[in-house]
Amino acid sequence: MLELKSKKVLIAGMGKSGLAALDAIVKMGPSISVYDDRDIEWEDPKLLTKLRSLDANVYINGEPVPDEAWDYVILSPGVPPAKDFVLAAKRRGAEVIGELELSYQIGNGKYAAITGTNGKTTTTTLVGEIFKASGKKTAVAGNIGTPVVTKALKADDDTWLVTEVSSFQLETTKEFRAEIAAFLNLTPDHMDRHGDMETYGEVKAKIFENQRPEDYFVYNADDEGVSALAEKAKGILIPFSRKKEVSPGVFVKGGRITLGTEDGEIDLLGVEEIFIPGKHNLENVLAAAAVAYSAEIEPTVIAEAIRQFRGVEHRLEFVDKIDGVDFVNDSKGTNPDAAIKAIEAIPAGIILIAGGYDKHSDFTDFINAFRGKVKHMLLIGETAEQIKNTAEGLGFTNISMEADMGSCVRLGFELAEEGDTVLLSPACASWDMYSCFEERGEHFKANVGELRG
Repeated sequence: MLELKSKKVLIAGMGKSGLAALDAIVKMGPSISVYDDRDIEWEDPKLLTKLRSLDANVYINGEPVPDEAWDYVILSPGVPPAKDFVLAAKRRGAEVIGELELSYQIGNGKYAAITGTNGKTTTTTLVGEIFKASGKKTAVAGNIGTPVVTKALKADDDTWLVTEVSSFQLETTKEFRAEIAAFLNLTPDHMDRHGDMETYGEVKAKIFENQRPEDYFVYNADDEGVSALAEKAKGILIPFSRKKEVSPGVFVKGGRITLGTEDGEIDLLGVEEIFIPGKHNLENVLAAAAVAYSAEIEPTVIAEAIRQFRGVEHRLEFVDKIDGVDFVNDSKGTNPDAAIKAIEAIPAGIILIAGGYDKHSDFTDFINAFRGKVKHMLLIGETAEQIKNTAEGLGFTNISMEADMGSCVRLGFELAEEGDTVLLSPACASWDMYSCFEERGEHFKANVGELRG
């Protein structure tokens, strides 16, 4: 456990993660400083009042952080470790960790941690439902919404912390260990932060770095990048696959989801019994079943929880049907690969809303995935021009450049015919126009609601 009494601690980033870290350590007696590049005084005056009541040193609105000998710097996921003040702190001897590492060092519980480029939220939610159905003490946390440290401090040694873990959280881990770790897939994302795929993969692989031989590592046997990294894992390997039989592991055989065990095969349920659409969601279900199997949950419990699962908000979420036109919110499609999976899951006749914050992604595969399914594309945000240029270079010209979400929804409805789908799947993060993908998805749904008057 960290000893923070009288230590100098800088918390960088005052979003959910930073605030949770602040609440977690304040009673441990450190000298606290906080940094945020926003103007908290204007955006959140109550937070500023709270910080001052704690005698915290506050550096906001881009104010430079002094070059001091901090003992610890606790980074929120959105604050890059390459920032100048973070590098300066490390040179002076500060230990730089994130909220996930803080949770591990001061909290309780066992971790079932899930990472990957796409599918993390759906898989984490489903694993949480299976664990709860089994009667295990379960807390769902992490990148999915609730900061891990909030749950870890309330947990006991028997609590399973089912945790969605991003690359931003993993790159600041040191001792973090998951008794069960899952790696879903690896496709280009966050190149603006990690630089290249090799670095991105290495950061993701930190999810199993500290595992012991008795721990479990669940991985996608159909993903070459993940499979190559899995060779370095120390724990018990539990692959999942929708293309081949794996044992031990979870796979599809004759249209049935099957557990391969030392004692033979166990039939779970039919693929057609899964409610959430798309090949990618079949992979998410296989991964969740593999995690649950690793936790020794009864197959009948796993199967029934999968049958009951209805998906997550902002991920291929059906919003409404108006005059025969479906509206689907896939705001969590924050990179090209995620958006491709959404397009693949929906029948032809798609009016697609895309664009947003520039993460230095390549949109070639995204446009190539249209294949007659996408009739028209409506573009917003920083990347609109880049996506338009890529699309036109590949021969797709049914494009409208729009100013905001409202105009996209209205024009999408005008362009759609009965049986078509207006799909929000941006292939980009939301940070150019919204604070998070949830806000973007809620705005989409609100605009759909306005179509009804």
